[in-house]
Amino acid sequence: MAILLELENYMLPCMNKQIFGIECPGCGIQRSISYLLDGNFIEALKIYPAIYTIIFLVGFIGASLLFDIKNSFKIKIYLLYLNAGIIIVSYIYKMVHLIH
Repeated sequence: MAILLELENYMLPCMNKQIFGIECPGCGIQRSISYLLDGNFIEALKIYPAIYTIIFLVGFIGASLLFDIKNSFKIKIYLLYLNAGIIIVSYIYKMVHLIH
């Protein structure tokens, strides 16, 4: 909990939310990372459902830079589509529940 409280002082505000009053598809990722660092893995998933697949994508990109991985380009594209799909679906879900 201490890491979360400390990181909240340095989180960037969402300009989309400040200007238009609604969250953007990236809203929640900073808080989700702080939950991960604090060990609250379920809360991190609830706040931003794509957090684990994004971490996996970044890790895979790093590994593909260091090692020669067969079909790495196709895997990266698949992971990008997977992340985009999760982000879009979770954003739509959030907006539908915000309206109702």
